[in-house]
Amino acid sequence: MKWLLFDYGEVLCHAQPQADRDRLVAASGADAGPFWEGYWRHRLEFDRGTLTPGEYWSLVLGRAAGEAETGTLVELDVRGWTHQNDDSVAVMEELAAEGRAVALLSNAPDCVADGVERLPWIQAMPARFYSARLGLVKPDVEIYLRVAAELGADPGEVVFVDDRLVNVEGAEKAGMAAVHYRDPETLRADLRAVLAGPSR
Repeated sequence: MKWLLFDYGEVLCHAQPQADRDRLVAASGADAGPFWEGYWRHRLEFDRGTLTPGEYWSLVLGRAAGEAETGTLVELDVRGWTHQNDDSVAVMEELAAEGRAVALLSNAPDCVADGVERLPWIQAMPARFYSARLGLVKPDVEIYLRVAAELGADPGEVVFVDDRLVNVEGAEKAGMAAVHYRDPETLRADLRAVLAGPSR
């Protein structure tokens, strides 16, 4: 396989720690239940780039979010999504050190993409794609085809890794091989098995 294409959230980084989640809710002034319902209900369109931060956070809060308030919520949200998973990053870096071509594909709004781009280890991945910058989101087949084209690869030359089965299935529909992420050690074994297979 020519490319190993990694998801970011809950693969190369951890899920938002509870302390970060609590800070975000406290800054919003909302109750946790309605806050998280709005956060996830509108997230995919934020990831797609069709909502500005101000529009997104206003929808989450159910009221107009001011500029300063939006800035605070963006800062806290980005912080929550930039806690690297050292063991998963190590798997990616091992493969890159062996000369494997590694890339990133993340559903992320521009502000989160900017935060990810500041992480030192991300430079080990020479090709990085974010949904808001493509105007497409996983699991739409089009995003995988677009990324494969940008990589100069046939979809069949790409192995995609994601923690969400719906995204894995989207990649497979696009013609990619795909690995369902569960934990770093399983990922290491799964990728070794795929790379050792007859289609390499």
